[in-house]
Amino acid sequence: MGIEIERKFLLSDDSWRASVTHSERIAQGYLVGAQALRDGTARASVRVRRTGDHAWLNIKSAQLGIERAEFEYPMPMADAEQMLATLCDGVLEKIRHHVTVDGVLFEIDEFFGDNAGLVVAEVELVTVDASFPRPSWLGREVSHLPRYYNVNLIAHPYAQWSADERHAAGESMSC
Repeated sequence: MGIEIERKFLLSDDSWRASVTHSERIAQGYLVGAQALRDGTARASVRVRRTGDHAWLNIKSAQLGIERAEFEYPMPMADAEQMLATLCDGVLEKIRHHVTVDGVLFEIDEFFGDNAGLVVAEVELVTVDASFPRPSWLGREVSHLPRYYNVNLIAHPYAQWSADERHAAGESMSC
């Protein structure tokens, strides 16, 4: 069984941009998404993702926290395009920037569309308690806040967040 251990953070500034080694545009949609997860009718999210010339089907257990079961399978691009266009409730688009600090990869997602203005850093770890560098641009951890999960950003995008939602996470209105 595949396990993903991932922590998410807001960013305190843009100084990470000077260290980007690679960026890629990503489009993703959910075949089983936020509503089914909220209703309790789904035990997993099922996502289609397109990046460049590659596409994947991803299945992730529906639980809060930094450790979740995850399975990912390559799929034909034509199938992914058709699923994104016809079977998903919406498509989330972002650029993923790769920044390595002391040998640890941070994936920084900069969102578009209704999620424009939201930028989140993710770091995947080998164990739940693994140490990792804390560069000065790494801000408040939001790993346990469901509103930052990509599956939820389609149903309740950043542009629709209330001031209370933004402040509850400890972020400033300028994030």
